[in-house]
Amino acid sequence: MIDKQAVTRIVEEWLDGKDYFLVDVSVSPDDKIVVEIDHAEGVWIDDCVELSRFIESRLNREEEDYELEVGSAGIGQPFKVLKQYLMHIGKEVEVMDAAGKKWTGILRAADEAGFTIAIKVKVKPEGAKRPRLEEQDKAFAYDEIKYTKYLISFK
Repeated sequence: MIDKQAVTRIVEEWLDGKDYFLVDVSVSPDDKIVVEIDHAEGVWIDDCVELSRFIESRLNREEEDYELEVGSAGIGQPFKVLKQYLMHIGKEVEVMDAAGKKWTGILRAADEAGFTIAIKVKVKPEGAKRPRLEEQDKAFAYDEIKYTKYLISFK
């Protein structure tokens, strides 16, 4: 079986000096290698082809046969690395917490410990006839959520 760490090192070698970053590398038991990269301005097919050829030049098909797939992390897919959170600060995201509740809001901040989104909450001020929407920050630790993903809006 092809070593995931070896593939990761090859990808990191290609990424050195580029604005792309590694999202994920997976290697299945039948040696299907899937590499996901991302970039703040999107991933170009030419770069995926270049990375694919770079990986193939470093692996030996004579030793082990494999299937290789190189692509972008995919819009609308759950975030997997901190850099994806940082890249989407100021944008609308959807979070599903560990209890299965969905939260929608603007991603405000993110670091190694967790992230914060601004959500709209109905609040009825004392003496008011109707509730009004107020923005409040909601913080999450990464181990408290099932996923976070960028919300695509066609407004």
